[in-house]
Amino acid sequence: MNIRKCNICPRKCNADRTENSGLCGCNDKIKLAKVCLHKWEEPCICGGNGAGAVFFSGCNLKCCYCQNYRISHENFGKEISVERLSEIFLDLQEKGACNIDLVTPTPYVYHIIKALDIVKDKLKIPVVYNCGGYELPETIKLLDGFIDIYLPDFKYYDNSYALKYSGVKNYFEYASESLKEMISQTGKLKYSDSGIMQKGTIIRHLALPNLRHDSIKLMEWISENLPNDCFLISLMSQYTPIPEIKEKYPEINRRITKMEYNSILNRISELGLEGFSQEKSSAVSDYTPDFDLSGF
Repeated sequence: MNIRKCNICPRKCNADRTENSGLCGCNDKIKLAKVCLHKWEEPCICGGNGAGAVFFSGCNLKCCYCQNYRISHENFGKEISVERLSEIFLDLQEKGACNIDLVTPTPYVYHIIKALDIVKDKLKIPVVYNCGGYELPETIKLLDGFIDIYLPDFKYYDNSYALKYSGVKNYFEYASESLKEMISQTGKLKYSDSGIMQKGTIIRHLALPNLRHDSIKLMEWISENLPNDCFLISLMSQYTPIPEIKEKYPEINRRITKMEYNSILNRISELGLEGFSQEKSSAVSDYTPDFDLSGF
């Protein structure tokens, strides 16, 4: 793997990112949109002070409904150096962050490893890899020893939905294998005395309109294929349609219903999976930060 012929994610676009951007929209420079203490993550991730969120620009998925559309699709952000990124990690630790929460980090894996190497003797809080799930297992293996907590999305069981809504045709195969690698690295869940996660994997799933049966198939696969003492489920109800989908994707141009959400939640309970679920009232704009280039 190298950035001059980038195959860091399953798209394998072979872009020379020293000359052009890859399909993720990223070149060879780190680009950030915001750094902050983020209090809207799962309780065991954000604690009292909040997670030390570092929002990277660009994304190797192009979900049509992305609520961070400005940074994932339009690549809004400001370029910084690897050295500055390492300083940001320490700044967040100094401000009392529970962890370093790397949001949409996949295009910047090489940069992140270098930055973590610089501060490895000074950084005392866990590092969270908060990603879209569409990962190469080989890339996840590169992160072994650098990441304490994996926080991947697990979006689709049926690849036809992945193709339609996220522009990739092989989502499930890569996401499921990468998830196994993440869990093999983190092992059994570990917490501090105050209940803040120190090691483990949290599998996020955003419930989408009309896809409850697909969601249930995902939960059944998780139950049958992953060791249940090594992960938590985080079922999210915060889906809010954005203006960009109104014409092309009318079937998801609404919030999920109580029936849809509860049917997924009930199946999770039947399967004995543990974790978190949002209230239906969570479908609000509070979960989407104002990407104002602040904090760095």
